[in-house]
Parts: sequence; C-alpha cells; structure tokens
Amino acid sequence: MKLANLVGERFKERPADCSIDSQALMVRGGYIKYVANGIYSSFMPMKRITKKIENIIRQEMDAIDGQEVLFPVVMPASLWEESGRYKSVGSELVRFTDRNDGQYVLGMTHEEAAVQLVREYGGSYLKYPFMIYQIQTKFRDEARPRGGLIRVREFTMKDAYSFHTSQQDLEEYYERCHKAYERIFARVGVPEVVSVKSDSGMMGGSVSHEFMLLTGIGEDSIVICPECGYRANMEAAETVCARPERKENASPLEKHATPGSHTIDEVCAALGCTADKTCKAVVYRKETDDKLVVLFLRGDCEVNEAKLKNLLGSDIFPATLGEDSGLEAGFIGPVGLNTDAAVIYDRTLEGMQELVCGANCRGYHYTGLDMQRDVPGAEYSDVSKVRPGGICPVCGKPVLTVKRGIEVGNIFQLGTKYTKSMNMTYVDEKGESHYPIMGCYGIGVGRLAASVCEVRHDDYGPIWPMSIAPWQVHLCAVRADDEQVRAKAEELYSALMQAGVEVIYDDRSVSAGIMFSDADLLGVPLRLVVSPRNNKQGVCELVSRDKSFDLRLPLDDVKECVKAIKEKIAQMLDAYMEARQDFMEENGLADD
Repeated sequence: MKLANLVGERFKERPADCSIDSQALMVRGGYIKYVANGIYSSFMPMKRITKKIENIIRQEMDAIDGQEVLFPVVMPASLWEESGRYKSVGSELVRFTDRNDGQYVLGMTHEEAAVQLVREYGGSYLKYPFMIYQIQTKFRDEARPRGGLIRVREFTMKDAYSFHTSQQDLEEYYERCHKAYERIFARVGVPEVVSVKSDSGMMGGSVSHEFMLLTGIGEDSIVICPECGYRANMEAAETVCARPERKENASPLEKHATPGSHTIDEVCAALGCTADKTCKAVVYRKETDDKLVVLFLRGDCEVNEAKLKNLLGSDIFPATLGEDSGLEAGFIGPVGLNTDAAVIYDRTLEGMQELVCGANCRGYHYTGLDMQRDVPGAEYSDVSKVRPGGICPVCGKPVLTVKRGIEVGNIFQLGTKYTKSMNMTYVDEKGESHYPIMGCYGIGVGRLAASVCEVRHDDYGPIWPMSIAPWQVHLCAVRADDEQVRAKAEELYSALMQAGVEVIYDDRSVSAGIMFSDADLLGVPLRLVVSPRNNKQGVCELVSRDKSFDLRLPLDDVKECVKAIKEKIAQMLDAYMEARQDFMEENGLADD
C-alpha cells in the first residue's frame, strides 16, 4: 500500500470537539470520521486494526469450542416480548414499524436471537454443552455518546452465548471464558486489563464480571483492595461499615430551629457538626408503580443507585415533592415520619448515635439521634457508594482505593432468565424437562481498539502493538525525487511485499517533517527510512515507533536486508509473546 493512495487525511491540529487523546489521534490520523452523534465511519487503518482484533477474538473463542454464527441486526419485537425486555428496556432500545405495521427492534444485544436460533436444536441433554458466538454490528441509543469509539451508538461487538445443563458446568465454562478474555487482552497489547465484579443490570443473572482497562479517562469507578486483590465495579462493590462502640449516656433527641438550612452544608454550619454526623434523606420515585421511596443514609455518603434499583426491582428517578406528599424537602428525618412512601435505611447508619437529622417540620432539625433507640426495628440495606479508605469486604482492612477504568469486555451467568421466559427446554436422561442454563460473554471491538490507543500513545500518535498494528513496517523514501533513493525504496518495497511483510510505503514529494509526522500518526511498529544520506553510507535506517531501538541495515543485498527486517519483526513478536506469557503465569492465567 502506498501512502499517497491511502484514503483519509492526516493533520496536526487537535480537533476542538475531541474530549480524549485516543479520539483526537484517531481523527487526526485518518482512522475514523464523524457521521452523526455516536456514529463513525472507519478508514482503512482502523479497519485493518479491528480486523486483527476480531481474528484474535475468533482464535480464542474457537479454542474454547465456540462456533461462529450470525444473528440479524433487525429482529421482530415478538422475540423481545417473549423475554419481557421489549417493555422493560428503556429508550436505548430502538423500536420501529415497517411498511406493513410490523413491530421491530434494532439489536443492541442478542440473547433473544441466540435462544431462538438453538431452541429446537437443544431439545435433548445429549446436545449440551455448546457455545455460539458472533461478531456483529449493534445499535444502542446511548444518551451521552462520548470519546470517539469509547462510547458510541453504533458499534461492532463479539457476543457469545453458552448453554448448559447444570450450574456447575456453567461455572466451569465461565472460568474458561474468563481466562480466554485475559488472553485476548494480553494479545492485543493491554495485559493490564483487570476483571471486576459487576452489576448485571438489564442482562439479568446473579454473577457477572467486567474487564476494565484502568485509565484516568474511564467512565467507570473501580474499587480495588491493594492488600488482597478484591476488585469490583462501584455499582457492585459492597460497602462495609465499622460499628461504633455504643455510648451508655447518649445525648437525648432535641429539636432545634434551623430556618433556611436545607442542605447538609447549611445544617452543619447552623448546628456546628460535620457531615459524617448527620443523617440525610434522598427521595426517589419508582418507575414501576410511581410510588415514593425515602432513603436515609449518612450525610457524607452518596447513593449507589444501581444497588437501590436492584433492591427495589425497579428503575428509579429523583422525586419532586408536592404539598400532598407529606414530606418537607430539606427537613425529612426518620423520627416521626408520617408517609406512605417506602422507607429504606442504609447500613452506614446502623448503630450510629449523636446524629443530626430532619425533624419533619419546616425549619427544624433534631440533634442526638440514636438509630437503635429512636428508630427501633429499622432494617438496614447496602445502598451507598464505597469511599476511598473504606473497609475491604474480603480482608477487612480499611485500604480500599477507587480508580477510573474503561470497560472493554463483560461476562454474565444468566441462569434461566431467557430460556425460561422463551420456553426453551431439553429432556434429560430420565425423560424430565428442564430449562437450559445460559452464560453470556461480550467484547466491543471498536472500543477495545480505542482503549489500546488511549494507553499506548505519545504526544505524536498511537504506538500500536505489533499484533494489531495496521501495518508492520512503514517505509519512508525521504527525497523521493532523488533517483537513487526512489530506486532503492522501490526495491525494498517490492522485496518486503514478496516476503509477506505488511508494509505501507510513503514515496510522496513532501518534507521529512511531514513524512515522519504522518508516520507517527499511523503508529506502525517499525519505520524503515531510505534517504540520500543513508544511501551514501550504503544503509537504511530501521527505527521502532516506541523509540526502543534505532538500527542501520546494510543495503548491499536487499534480500539480506529484508531478511534482517523479518528477523527483527519475529524478535519483537517473540519478545512480546514472552512478555505475555510471563504476565499470564504471574497472574495464574495459563493457556488452556
């Protein structure tokens, strides 16, 4: 491939609308082009990268007995009605009507299609276990697309579905897939991806993990224990609270006038306390039945809405309190509360004394709240976010840290959520009918490519790992108008292609600065430079994109030069694979 013929432009200036480095570099480097909000076209370099990622994924899925299939992008609404998700999933699911008034959806995930495909096939226990997977375009109407390919509406995803006759069999396969994912991320160049416990959300099931690439631009908060290795997404991380020693002579409950003090900061200023010594109320409304929910938690803590949704079994949204609600916004407290709303107490309040809380009367708060004494019989739930320095639920040490991460993959133990709702059954050896147990496993291809770029770049462009780079060698003919330079570069180009080396050749009549700037933006692992100065010395220059080496190769014999380049490519791949293997062994992720 000659760079002069490569469709797409490369430019120096950072686009003003690019929020993160990977997005800016991919736009500047001619990888992607904006089409609409959260929708992008891919130029050739990005297509080559994603194709290589897809091939790695295929290899690893095939290695764990996966069978590649293809589901439709458009599905009849009736499939989603069978599972119950046609109404339960929100506006991110695109619904539409065809010319005959048929109801359809655009696939954002394909659990329903997977069950429909194998529902008849899986009628006997003798067919199990099996796994099917696809690499397919999906559409999810994201509310806030951002970061180029990090969060989009249209995307390519590998999703896989396994079917089992026992929970034990699912768990064993789930672990095989977990290890396969670790291998995939190591092979594409980000072995530092970590798996964390996660909330299953709309997917359902009781067990799920997300694979997170830790980076400051990530949307997700990851809770990590540096002592024992506990990891969980903030949505699923358990909050553990130290129980304070009870005071025998606790202060009595006393009512104080606090006019105009609605917020925690205002209350603390009025009564001379700190936020951790307050009990605050947050009011939501349930989507399923429109009923109010009053949640009490410690004033310095935040609500974990994912936990609250799971507890209630319903989506929620912040409530606007009218006069008929019986609740005084800014002054709600657990003592003397007269409401039909559901009342929930977070575990951060359990055993707490000497708290400040609302008095359920406009302009008044209580001091001296004793949860055990004043709110007897209260039941406590975990509905708050973990905080830095929190107690680890595994080792019990107060050392939890919170980091940001990009989700690059996920796996779920779905159980019988879809097979039961869609009436997929099999007959066992005794002639009895059962619902198969499912697992689900997803990787976003474009997001993974963008994530690699996000953590593998410098100020000048991406630094693509050899395994997924658009080309292996970037050949630069500096001063292509020089006949000797052009002749030698053309000879090298032909020899490299004949030797099976993936090469992009820049023979444009541009300055060395422009040529090298474009090479940086394309991020090819090896740069081969032919120039008048090098020609005089009878050499060509071989430089790695990561600046780890700069070699001079003799040009007396082009075949020997190409041989040396191929050997260098092989050495880089060997070194990479050795590093990968070391990582796998250190982390107990040996290949199957």
